[in-house]
Amino acid sequence: MLKRLVRKVVARYCCLLVLLPLLVLVLSACSDKDAVQPDQALPPISILAPLHFPQQPSKEIVSEIEQLTGVKLNITWVPEGVYSDKMNTALTTNSLGKVTFVKFTDYNLVKNAVRSDAFWEIGPYLAEFPNLKQLDPAILSQTAVDGKIYGLYTERPSSRQGIIIRQDWLDHLQLDKPQTLEQLYEVMKQFTYNDPDGNGKQDTIGLVDRNDLVYGVFKTLSSYFGAPNNWKLENGQFIPEFATPEYMDTMNFMHKLYEEKIINRDFALTSKEVQRDKFIRGTAGIFIGSMTDVQRLSIEAQAINPQAELTLINRIEGPDGYRVWSIPNYNGLYLFSKKAIATGEELKEVLRFFDRSMDKDVANLMMYGIEGRHYKLENGKVILPEETSQLRVKEVNPLYSLMIADISNKNILEVEQKEQLTAMAEQLSRDNEQFVVDDPTLTLSSPTYDEKNVELSTIITDATYNYIIGNMDAAEFNAEVEKWKAGGGSLIMQEYAQAQAKAESGG
Repeated sequence: MLKRLVRKVVARYCCLLVLLPLLVLVLSACSDKDAVQPDQALPPISILAPLHFPQQPSKEIVSEIEQLTGVKLNITWVPEGVYSDKMNTALTTNSLGKVTFVKFTDYNLVKNAVRSDAFWEIGPYLAEFPNLKQLDPAILSQTAVDGKIYGLYTERPSSRQGIIIRQDWLDHLQLDKPQTLEQLYEVMKQFTYNDPDGNGKQDTIGLVDRNDLVYGVFKTLSSYFGAPNNWKLENGQFIPEFATPEYMDTMNFMHKLYEEKIINRDFALTSKEVQRDKFIRGTAGIFIGSMTDVQRLSIEAQAINPQAELTLINRIEGPDGYRVWSIPNYNGLYLFSKKAIATGEELKEVLRFFDRSMDKDVANLMMYGIEGRHYKLENGKVILPEETSQLRVKEVNPLYSLMIADISNKNILEVEQKEQLTAMAEQLSRDNEQFVVDDPTLTLSSPTYDEKNVELSTIITDATYNYIIGNMDAAEFNAEVEKWKAGGGSLIMQEYAQAQAKAESGG
């Protein structure tokens, strides 16, 4: 009897031992099936953002940002040179994601969509977030549409415009840095015809440009010649920059460069990527644009030619002394689609990501990368070693365009030591503040401008290019200006004058 009882217990125990692993396996499988994967648990945020660098940012850093902020980022990175076209296509086809970056130069085009209720008004929500509620009211007001806030701004100095030039070519030809327009022309000419790279061939040009009259060469040069920044306010009347003698002077200067083959003759068709490539490969000796590009251009140029040495110039004296055009203190805005974001609660979820991105841990990750890999930390300050500069350009710097209000964000660590060229670019950008030229229409509104500017600006853009390459004379160019006026330009001028008078009267 006792033996039979023992045998039954043993049999049941052995059966349990056999079944237990199977039970664990089944429970585990059920657990895996029912568990929510990490990415599935994170709310997705789709973002259309410009890419100012050849590569997208490090996936490792993006993943870390996702974990810190509690979201899944679906970022469509679009090269800066074609970004406006991509953004406009998404806008007109009503296929925007949740968040869309709009460049300052494209904002007027988008204002009609803003007024048509395509985007969320975010102003009433900002006070709910610890970082967003500290955004600069003055900059927010610059971005406002009819007094309402719709976007989170990316912060920029008033002007980073200047000249990036081959110092080694200057040294080879025993030339000083140009300080006037006349000297600038002479250096460009020497860079074209006097073998600045010493290879015994005439295979260089003085200046490389691209198909962009704003962020390319033309607008910065026009500043040096004394042209207004978009508009000139004179005796209560608004005159467009292209109707001024200084604009014509700039076109004549560019035409001379074109005729003498000092500039790339295909500039009107050249992309930013090709422009950069011509400069870093030593085809051209001068690049006019944002001075903050200098460190990256230097790295890429020295990878091809270790002897390449770049430097910066921000002061070129023209007929009216030192001048440089400025933008408002925002470079662009992130807007929030009402079609892609269905409710106010979902909007808050998206805004919460941007608020969190301004916190110390996330902001410094986006700004500097990973400590020990991209930068060092000593006594609470950031050290950016020259030897990790190229790595930061590839893995970290593309994230800059995702950062909002970074200049005034007190959570971002101070840099003790920067690369020499980066430090110089920042110092000269600050120096620009002394002689920036503002757009007098910045705080004014013209409904006709918002409606017709894209169509009308094409008239002037085409005419400017045609004049520079010699397909049009001054009389023909002025006829195009009259065409602009007849097509709505005169009404824009009147509306700005009325808005100015209203502002002066306190209305």
